[in-house]
Amino acid sequence: MPVYKAPVNDTLFVLNNVLGIDRYHNLPGFEDATPDMIEAIVGEAAKLAEEQLFPVNLSGDQEGCTRHDDATVTVPKGFKEAYDAYCQGGWLGLAVPAEYGGQGLPYTLHSAVGEYMSSANMALMMYPGLTQGAIAAILVHGSEEQKATYLPKMVEGTWSGTMNLTEPHCGTDLGLLRTKAVPNGDGSYKISGQKIFISAGEHTMTDNIIHLVLARIEGAPEGTKGISLFIVPKFMVGADGSVGARNGVTCGAIEHKMGIHGNATCVMNYDEATGYLIGAENKGLAAMFVMMNEARLGVGLQGLSIAEIAYQNAANYARERIQGRSLSGVKASDKKADPIIVHPDIRRSLLTIKAFTEAGRAFTLWTALQSDIAHRSGDEKEKQTADDLLGLMTPILKGVLTDKGFDHAVMAQQVYGGHGYIEEWGMSQYVRDARIAMIYEGANGIQALDLVGRKLGLNGGRAVMALFNEIGAFCEENRGDEKMVVYTKGLKKGLNDLQASTMWFMQNAMAKPDNAGAGSTDYMHLFGLVVLGYMWAKMAKSANEALAAGTGDADFYQNKLLTGRFYMERIMPETALRKTRIETGADTMMEMAAEAF
Repeated sequence: MPVYKAPVNDTLFVLNNVLGIDRYHNLPGFEDATPDMIEAIVGEAAKLAEEQLFPVNLSGDQEGCTRHDDATVTVPKGFKEAYDAYCQGGWLGLAVPAEYGGQGLPYTLHSAVGEYMSSANMALMMYPGLTQGAIAAILVHGSEEQKATYLPKMVEGTWSGTMNLTEPHCGTDLGLLRTKAVPNGDGSYKISGQKIFISAGEHTMTDNIIHLVLARIEGAPEGTKGISLFIVPKFMVGADGSVGARNGVTCGAIEHKMGIHGNATCVMNYDEATGYLIGAENKGLAAMFVMMNEARLGVGLQGLSIAEIAYQNAANYARERIQGRSLSGVKASDKKADPIIVHPDIRRSLLTIKAFTEAGRAFTLWTALQSDIAHRSGDEKEKQTADDLLGLMTPILKGVLTDKGFDHAVMAQQVYGGHGYIEEWGMSQYVRDARIAMIYEGANGIQALDLVGRKLGLNGGRAVMALFNEIGAFCEENRGDEKMVVYTKGLKKGLNDLQASTMWFMQNAMAKPDNAGAGSTDYMHLFGLVVLGYMWAKMAKSANEALAAGTGDADFYQNKLLTGRFYMERIMPETALRKTRIETGADTMMEMAAEAF
């Protein structure tokens, strides 16, 4: 049976030592985030994840959701109780402003504890996760009346939220959507159409579900310029906030999926359902992107989360499973074979995942901190820099962490050998669950195109140049530190490859855009390798400082340095491979006729 232990010490190391979160007490919400409070919150989150969310993960996967004849959907046994425990603890509103019932704490802290929840039960945590995205969109684009009507109930978790974009004939190309909105004459609209792949679209865990739906108002322009966003509640809401009659929105079917069986992924039918415009007419994509960008960060976190729990189980198995003898001599003389953790190839797999998850955790929290600075700082220059970095990092975080999260779930499964393929061991679920994260909220190929096609050149390349300067300055500042040589040398080599590839795009993609498309995924991963390497260099510096000061667990910091060294020696050299691929251009990809495939 699978196990899970929240990596509390790792989280606190990143928050306190690497990010120095106590230096941001000038930001609203951070003044209450003292080291003691952070440790208490992280500890309570770990307890909830381990004791209430994780125990119903495997059973939820096996049972799945059920749609009934009346179009209602029930979730797996134990999900409702675990969801209620999550909501009653105030976790859903951790980073939401206090005026709407939240706690107003940093989004960085929300991301830290969110990792534990997703590791423990990804399918279950998608229900409040979609609600949090809907809350973000309403906070930014909703009217004061809409905020007052919907947010308090959503923050407390008695109402949930969804995001309705995809239709049977269109996925990422939302300009093709057909769902229509007809004005009723009283400020409301009749919404008609069908949406597919709607996570948490129907269930009975909450008293109401607030759907955010993209639709085209009659007479609006074609394409993305004519899309509006609407609030469509499952049950109508009275002037006093009470839940009334059923609206014209129903679950037509549950999608039969490869994984995340515990989440109700629905086909949603809108039959002249009453909806309310959120934001301005024909500006729906701008409003929905608030939700989508938050969701992309959350999905990146899912990639990290699944890799973490898969790693923990693979490491436990490797310590216990005996098979063969060590190449350097018997290690367990009292047994007929040595535990497989003695074998270099098993260690290669485990250290590869470990190096990814620990750097990925730092990357996620560092990016979340940029979001906090961008939204809470009173310094306009500081806000701009943070917002630039947040925009640049979002497609990289989503694409790289989910691609690698799946790869490493498979790698952890491989450690088990044949047992990894057997359902009762639990590893199959992590592989199946991880697979969706590469697809939804914009498939990873789209993330790569967004990075190369939009983010690199935005504001004259201001964000990417600022990051290159920051990483370069770190390498220069620590060049003379002998204990940092392996980290700064590896990081500088990776940065050089990234800068050269960026220059290659500038010289070769303008006249021939297919060159950008052909190299976009390799570039996204090249960028990710360097950013994760930067996180390792920062962690190594913090670990060395802690060792020099004689504070904390010396073994913990030594293991950090060893894992970081593994990353620099065995993983970072991949930047050269990615650069070489990018520089081959698009010719071999585009020359073959479509009929030849």
